Amino acid sequence: MFEDGLVRIQGRGVADNPANRFEPIEYVPDPDAYDPDDPPPRTQLFRDATKQILARNNSPDVGFNVSINPYRGCEHGCVYCYARPTHEYFGLSIGLDFETRIFVKQDAPKLLREELMKQSWTPQVIAMSGVTDCYQPIERKLRITRGCLEVLAEFRNPVIMITKNHLITRDIDILSQMASWNGVGVSISITTLKNELQRVMEPRTSVPARRLDAIEKLASAGVPVNVLVAPIVPGLTDEETPAILKAAADAGARSAGYVMLRLPFGVKTLVEDWLAIHFPDRREKVLNRLRSMRDGRLYQSKWGTRQRGDGIFADQIEALFDTTCRKLGLNQDWRNRVLETGKFRRPERQGPQLSLL
Repeated sequence: MFEDGLVRIQGRGVADNPANRFEPIEYVPDPDAYDPDDPPPRTQLFRDATKQILARNNSPDVGFNVSINPYRGCEHGCVYCYARPTHEYFGLSIGLDFETRIFVKQDAPKLLREELMKQSWTPQVIAMSGVTDCYQPIERKLRITRGCLEVLAEFRNPVIMITKNHLITRDIDILSQMASWNGVGVSISITTLKNELQRVMEPRTSVPARRLDAIEKLASAGVPVNVLVAPIVPGLTDEETPAILKAAADAGARSAGYVMLRLPFGVKTLVEDWLAIHFPDRREKVLNRLRSMRDGRLYQSKWGTRQRGDGIFADQIEALFDTTCRKLGLNQDWRNRVLETGKFRRPERQGPQLSLL
């Protein structure tokens, strides 16, 4: 327990469960009952019996229209994750619940196959990890993401993937095969190159060196790799942008993008408390920089600016990013690159009934 009443749990992004904005009743633990020697909360898995695997959006600044998220909630525990508020739709909290109660879509590959078999399906790029990371730790055992990739490769439907986890290299055999017909693009997200910062900000993600190794392995296998400097935390990680881009380019990344820190709903409070615990000397600087980019607030949901921000600091970060990319030769051929949809194919249906036709 810290002097200000805030708690840190080793290996977790946050240590408590803030009230759900939709629930009239909340559980408030007794702070005097806190025992640092208690075992940390374990991850629990729940079956997600969804019948619809494809999620659609019409957001003009997202970059894709259709996505697959095999998991709801994310054990990576990134304190800043903009997806945390989605757990409130289950009556849960954006805090520990989000990173310890994971909903698993075990039927995702089967549901995806059914969607692609429909005559109404128009071949188009599908994104994986539009909300939560499809290579979070439990994927190593469940292999749901790999199952979805196998279906996409069979149908030759293109996919883009975003992850912070080195586990993606497990599937290089499929990704390289899809790359041979221009059917895949991978983004590796790197927030910092500092292990000590990664450990407290993204506790269960791959360390920075492992993410760079993933870029190198994917690029060596012919898979086009983009580095996503995301999120940039102004006043904390923005100064690392050139170094991240240089390390990623040296590892084989061909392009780069960035996203400014987004703090929707209760995520604002989580990050405020996290800064108070880990970076009390920078807390006000970070928050004031964010306010300067968000018209005096910590977050604005306005399309077009929510990913970048406005104002002098936002402009400086963008200029630094663009200048560094030009020096490194990043984004020279990426922005005009379009994944192949013309090679889409449906496997022939098999079964005794069809053999009579």
